[in-house]
Amino acid sequence: MLRFNTINDTRQQLHAWRIAGERIVFVATMGNLHQGHLRLVEHARQHGDRVVVSIFVNPMQFNDKDDFAAYPNTLAQDEAKLKAVGIDMLFLPSVEMVYPGGHQQNSEVIVPGLSDILCGACRPGHFVGVATVVAKFFNIVQADVAVFGEKDFQQLMVIRRMVNELCFPVEIIGVPTERESDGLAMSSRNGYLSVEERQQAPLLYKVLVQAKLQLENGDESIAEIEAQAQQTLQATGFRPEYFSVRSVQDLVLAEASTQDLVIVAAAWLGKARLIDNIRLNLG
Repeated sequence: MLRFNTINDTRQQLHAWRIAGERIVFVATMGNLHQGHLRLVEHARQHGDRVVVSIFVNPMQFNDKDDFAAYPNTLAQDEAKLKAVGIDMLFLPSVEMVYPGGHQQNSEVIVPGLSDILCGACRPGHFVGVATVVAKFFNIVQADVAVFGEKDFQQLMVIRRMVNELCFPVEIIGVPTERESDGLAMSSRNGYLSVEERQQAPLLYKVLVQAKLQLENGDESIAEIEAQAQQTLQATGFRPEYFSVRSVQDLVLAEASTQDLVIVAAAWLGKARLIDNIRLNLG
């Protein structure tokens, strides 16, 4: 596993691989890796000859400075995990390298509309930070394929739209959410849960599954299902930010006639902000 900290060294190696006709696949992470990240790497290996992983905690996508400061740094463990799954390159840029002069003065990539709803409404500026840093890394790595998890469904849609509208020559592949045995979506933020909260956390996915069944049965309206889910989460110790049935195509509010759906949810449990989603088609 090659390990680079500078953009020039990274580009030189990538150029050599491209000249050799090798297909490059990119996985962007913020570190604190878990099995879900490693599953992304496994999928990446299926789509190319060289797998490049970045670890970069992006200050531009944090609207809470304390949250950014508290984000876990587990670089030694992360490197060991990536070596074990056999990646080809680890890209470890510094904040100063990614944002010369500070991210507050950096050019921004904005995906309007889609970035301002759901998580974007709860975390103003978050998706501007995501789109900007992903665009930067796409320009540095110039991969043929990039792999992202579907747990962050809105993020995946923001990136896909950015790639389409800004004509990036990279194929975006979404990978289904990796879950614990009790259904909890794997997340770096699960480490913020206490023992008692960890036992409670899988309820978020169970409520999503229940809402999916209700929609498939068609006995209740979307508004009723959303309200019941919110009430269930609140009654069991969660602090929900949203629980919403949306169109898979553009995340607009679903109507009775919408067939291809995603149910998205975000809720706090203690210090952990949990997000999850589930898809269904009523066609």
